[in-house]
Amino acid sequence: MKKSIVLLSVVSMLLSCSSGDRGEVVGDRGKKWRSETPYEMTLVPGGSFIMGKSDDDLAGIGDASAKTVTVRSFYMDELETTNAKYRQFVNWVKDSIIRTRLAVLADEQQLSPGSGGIGEFAFMDGGDTENMSPYDKYMYENYYSLSDNEYEGRRINWNVKLIEDPQQYPDEFYVEVMDSMYLPPSEWFNGLKTIDVSKLVFHYQDIDIDGAAKDKSADYRSKRSKYLKTEQLPIYPDTTVWIRDFAYSYNEPMHNDYFWHAAYDDYPVVGVTWKQAKAFCNWKTMYKNAWVKKKKNAQQVNKFRLPSEAEWEYAGRGGLQSATYPWGDLYTMNDRACHLANFKPNRGDYAADGALYTLESRSFDPNDFGLYNMSGNVAEWTDAAYDPSSYEFVSSMNPNVNDPTNSRKVARGGSWKDVAYYLQLGTRNFEYADSARSYIGFRTVQDYMGTQTTRNSMR
Repeated sequence: MKKSIVLLSVVSMLLSCSSGDRGEVVGDRGKKWRSETPYEMTLVPGGSFIMGKSDDDLAGIGDASAKTVTVRSFYMDELETTNAKYRQFVNWVKDSIIRTRLAVLADEQQLSPGSGGIGEFAFMDGGDTENMSPYDKYMYENYYSLSDNEYEGRRINWNVKLIEDPQQYPDEFYVEVMDSMYLPPSEWFNGLKTIDVSKLVFHYQDIDIDGAAKDKSADYRSKRSKYLKTEQLPIYPDTTVWIRDFAYSYNEPMHNDYFWHAAYDDYPVVGVTWKQAKAFCNWKTMYKNAWVKKKKNAQQVNKFRLPSEAEWEYAGRGGLQSATYPWGDLYTMNDRACHLANFKPNRGDYAADGALYTLESRSFDPNDFGLYNMSGNVAEWTDAAYDPSSYEFVSSMNPNVNDPTNSRKVARGGSWKDVAYYLQLGTRNFEYADSARSYIGFRTVQDYMGTQTTRNSMR
């Protein structure tokens, strides 16, 4: 009798496991997925090209010898990252810091939502583990409560709007938190209340995949924390670059207005270091995935990042082999004597091309990939470390020099203050990772999921 019951159980299990697939191995299918072009980005179909100098190296630097390489498909921002977009990042960091400080102070005062004042900004759990979901309670008791930070893992309340008008602050605790974000009155200029930008610090994590790949120790798979890097850095752009980059020059209006005034919303952000550009990429990924997480059956997007040097050059050429500039010609003016980019055409004549400083990110004609200002306007950070001989040793497939010990990072494309040589797609230049300039910005890329989209397959 017992044998019969066991036999029936086994048969039942086999039937239930094969239900719907007729006993065939059909694969563990994930959620339905389709490629969605990210906002204001364009698909750059993968392919091969000749990377490096296509003309004589007039400067005689010799750091860009011609080499055929292949890159995979990726999405790239049509425009250089604008002031408005970077300012959204800055404001998000500011708001998250304010909300966290309000929640901590509400917790110290034993206030909860519904009690009025800063209690409305208290942590979502109300300060009581009994109000947490089973998951949050388990994570808090087994992980977060054991951390050095007693508030780690507790969710702040983003549903209540912050109060901007000082006359509408609900209580003295709210005033205290807001005052902690601003400079003291003794440091105000002309009585203008000013935020303390040194408080705008962004915290995020990154992972050293290259380090993990090279680790051959027995426990490398179980020690993932060895390669998790916690980064924190001030993210407000350095507006003094307009003064510092040009000695004995009157650029105070750009210092005062360029980043925050609405007149410059669509202009490329400058004064951003390589490290700050990387932080923006991480925030952009997190911000998008926070929205995706709320959608049912939606898969998270893979990360936004800075382009490799090869990706930048390939995208800049727009599918044209050995092009000197994104528009493919050898000249920087068209047949109507109009300049084709924002740069310094003549000695000291910055305005000959119609712009004294930067122009809106959507200026001049795009290249054949739909990308604007790949040459001129602002030079652009890439993810690559600069090595003058790197073209000799990098792989011919998705080449990149990812060297965290090398603080010289490649910036490509030339800028509004550069001569035409630096606008050439084969010209390499660099700046130090912790340096900010009035002529360097950036744009982001995102990997394309799948392998079939190449220039060959699209013909």
